[in-house]
Amino acid sequence: MIEKNSPVVVLAPNDNSRDDIINNAREIKARGGFIIGVSPTNSDVFDYHIKIPDLDQASPIACLVPNQLLAYFLSVLKGHDPDYPKNLAKSVTVK
Repeated sequence: MIEKNSPVVVLAPNDNSRDDIINNAREIKARGGFIIGVSPTNSDVFDYHIKIPDLDQASPIACLVPNQLLAYFLSVLKGHDPDYPKNLAKSVTVK
């Protein structure tokens, strides 16, 4: 599924899973992927690094904010309204 220059966002907080995440990113890189790393610390596998604060146990939450902004700005660039996504179904029933 990974083709040359496929962009892949890698969330790598400084916790016990970081080594496994970085190893997975290396596998993606070996297949030609473009790695966008969201992490408190940079890694040689990242083609582009988005630095986030190291919040210890809350670092995974801090990783989400850049992804939300990426989704927002990509939808705006594509001419979509991010507040009304296509095929949005109402999830709350009104009595």
